[in-house]
Amino acid sequence: MTTSSSERGVSLGMPELPAPAYPDDVRARLETDAREIIARYPDSRSALLPLLHLVQAEEGHVTRTGMRFCADVLELTTAEVTAVATFYTMYRRKPSGDYQVGVCTNTLCAVMGGDAIFTELQEHLGVGNGETTDDGKVTLEHIECNAACDFAPVVMVNWEFFDNQTPATAKRLVDDLRAGRPVEPTRGAPLCTFKETARILAGFPDERPGAVEASGGAGPASLVGLRLARGETAPARVVHPREGASQDRDSAPQDRGAHEPSPSEHLSSHDAPQDTSASDPAHPAGPAAEEGE
Repeated sequence: MTTSSSERGVSLGMPELPAPAYPDDVRARLETDAREIIARYPDSRSALLPLLHLVQAEEGHVTRTGMRFCADVLELTTAEVTAVATFYTMYRRKPSGDYQVGVCTNTLCAVMGGDAIFTELQEHLGVGNGETTDDGKVTLEHIECNAACDFAPVVMVNWEFFDNQTPATAKRLVDDLRAGRPVEPTRGAPLCTFKETARILAGFPDERPGAVEASGGAGPASLVGLRLARGETAPARVVHPREGASQDRDSAPQDRGAHEPSPSEHLSSHDAPQDTSASDPAHPAGPAAEEGE
């Protein structure tokens, strides 16, 4: 007995039908917004990124209809629009939740607990990376560095910061989101839905009371680095070697309080300097030999 190509799920290479257009009322509204966005740029095609956010705000993800709309108003081909929409991860290509929960799994957040948070959230929510809960509330994903390393591990919800998380606090966070309970970011603007966030990213004002005034600052470690970069003298605490690290620990002074360091002392917020090839006489660092020498 033989089966047809369609029964076996084999594509015959037929071209995909054109994307349907938005209903007339929706298109008219989006065209008004699009004209405002395009007017900001000397070259209309530069408006593509915010226009993709605009259509994402309409449906919660970038659909073929949304890409067709962007192509029409910018006089581009759908292929040109698709190439951009598929390049950036901030544009969703399938329906997603009201709340995009991103767990930073880049180096520092990972070692501080980000990997554990992401693993436990997958089990707790019953979804994998990039998947959405059955109630349509939460989409979970791992994300790259959010430049908030001094608050690691960091979780973001619709690009708002939730700092210094643990598996327990992260699970409580997503439970509150799904239950509709109030959730406040650690810093920054009040939380809103993903569609509302997308419209703000398209360049339209956040008209919620107090949202614009809300802001988030950098952490202490970032601010110390900023002062040093400006050539300012930053107060620092010298942390002496741990017990057992000093060969002469019996004679070491007991008072190990903070003091103003001399230029020769190592400044660290975590530990004393460790032996390396540059500091250990038994393992000197010499010039790398050329191949064949």
